[in-house]
Amino acid sequence: MTLADILDPLQQPLVTVLDTPVSWTEVLGFGSGALCVWLVARQHLANWPIGIANNLFFILLFAQSGLYADAGLQCVFITLAAYGWWTWTHGGGPGAPVLPVRTTTRTEWAWLLVAGVVGTAALTALLSRATDSTVPFWDALTTSLSLTATYGQCRKLVESWWLWIAADVVYVPLYAYKELYLTSLLYAGFLTLCLIGLRAWSRDAAPVRTAAERMPA
Repeated sequence: MTLADILDPLQQPLVTVLDTPVSWTEVLGFGSGALCVWLVARQHLANWPIGIANNLFFILLFAQSGLYADAGLQCVFITLAAYGWWTWTHGGGPGAPVLPVRTTTRTEWAWLLVAGVVGTAALTALLSRATDSTVPFWDALTTSLSLTATYGQCRKLVESWWLWIAADVVYVPLYAYKELYLTSLLYAGFLTLCLIGLRAWSRDAAPVRTAAERMPA
């Protein structure tokens, strides 16, 4: 059995939404993606393997739809998932079995801003010159936002949810434009889950801030 024999059934239409066929790949990406974000909001470690499965489905889906930056982004997500999996279990430091939720420092914000701007500019230029992408800037912008948000998620930074919200606001119309209606609906659902995650992580970070404020200078 070849790789094509395995992938071909996943590319076959399962249902039709707004007169557009929806493949098994998109359906499986929908389900695994929703489950992953829900698990992240609950700080459940299983979000990382579920997220890796979601990335694999989306690599195939986005490559077929000409969203090349988003397809390549999934490969980076897999690497970040391995890093996040490790930091959530080993990154708390001495006496801390798990990584605590905390707010983003000014220095971290500065680095994230620089990375986001440079990444968006570089990817826009690359996609415009090297691919047939019809949405190079928006593809690049969402890619940069997603990468910075995922890094923040790996470090359990509360504000990573705001970056995800910004990305999802662009993703919803972008995927609808590409006729990926189920995926567009998924990202609309992500907005709700992101708000839930933001509230939960903000609540968990409050005791950490309080303890830090009580420490002597």
